Amino acid sequence: MAEITYKMKDYFDDIREAAAEQLPWEKLEGKNILVTGATGLIGGCLVEVLMAREGGYHVYAAGRDEERARQRFLDYTSDRRFHFLKFDVSLPLQSDITFHYIVHAASGASPSAFATSPVEVIKANILGVSNLLDYGIDHSLERMLYVSSGEVYGEGGATIDTPDGKAFDETDSGYVDCATQRACYPSSKRAAETLCISYCAQYGADVVIARPCHVYGPFFTCHDNRVYAQFLRNVMRGEDIVMKSDGSQFRSWCYVVDCVRALLYILLKGEKASAYNIADAGSNVSIRQLAETIASLGGRRVVIEKPDTKEASGYNVVKKSIFSTSKLQRLGWTVEGGMAEKLSHLASCLHLS
Repeated sequence: MAEITYKMKDYFDDIREAAAEQLPWEKLEGKNILVTGATGLIGGCLVEVLMAREGGYHVYAAGRDEERARQRFLDYTSDRRFHFLKFDVSLPLQSDITFHYIVHAASGASPSAFATSPVEVIKANILGVSNLLDYGIDHSLERMLYVSSGEVYGEGGATIDTPDGKAFDETDSGYVDCATQRACYPSSKRAAETLCISYCAQYGADVVIARPCHVYGPFFTCHDNRVYAQFLRNVMRGEDIVMKSDGSQFRSWCYVVDCVRALLYILLKGEKASAYNIADAGSNVSIRQLAETIASLGGRRVVIEKPDTKEASGYNVVKKSIFSTSKLQRLGWTVEGGMAEKLSHLASCLHLS
């Protein structure tokens, strides 16, 4: 399947609205901002929001795939504020640039990576934090925002049969079976968060942590096997949606632009050494409900197939994972609309409706 193209008017309207948020943008004036994972779903959107402002700062978009970055950020190549930095976070950063702000959004978040490269997933999550903070401490870092994951919560006490059970807040810690291959992701994210707090305590680093729920949006690739991307690709090809489970797992979701707005609130207003959940309370749905909503946008059906052993080894087995965002809301962040509306918006970008 070729790279996916979009009708982007609606998406970039959202980007411009995010760039107009009432935030203390003056903190970024004259600063260098490094965004790792810049060709990914969240990192790429953050770069676009930052570039949509007429700010007096420089944005350094870091990633491993230079060609993908060139295609994604083609509109910014003549803007003196934009720079691409080819960088693998699992290796020490070789540079002499002072990055006043770092948003570390690089991570292997695909179930296929959990199934085939769990060692690399662990190393990238832990070494990435260490490498960036070591560099930052030596180069006048003012603040780092670590984009962690809501998967750090693991499995809570609530079940699918009690969907109104307690949502995770930032002080909770659910169960993760560390002695499984799939734990490469949540366990290393937990360790990376602890490493961030340890750098704050031992070296005085200023780090804040974001814990996004499941995030959806455009610019997924033909190799992205997160469920929303799989479902959208099915419909784009005129196929029925194929689910590899009964779809009963219940999740919090968030549209990528809303997630990036939250990241900016955390970066510019969050409390040092604190973690903040990111989720849209209007988008708490089961995987089955997500599949049926996307299928309806393209006039398709939902069918179930049994996954093979390799596929199943990368799946998140947590039955229910919903988040409280009251702490984030106290910073001033709000979200409007629900998942059905935003998926319809995304479908328009993807020419599904």
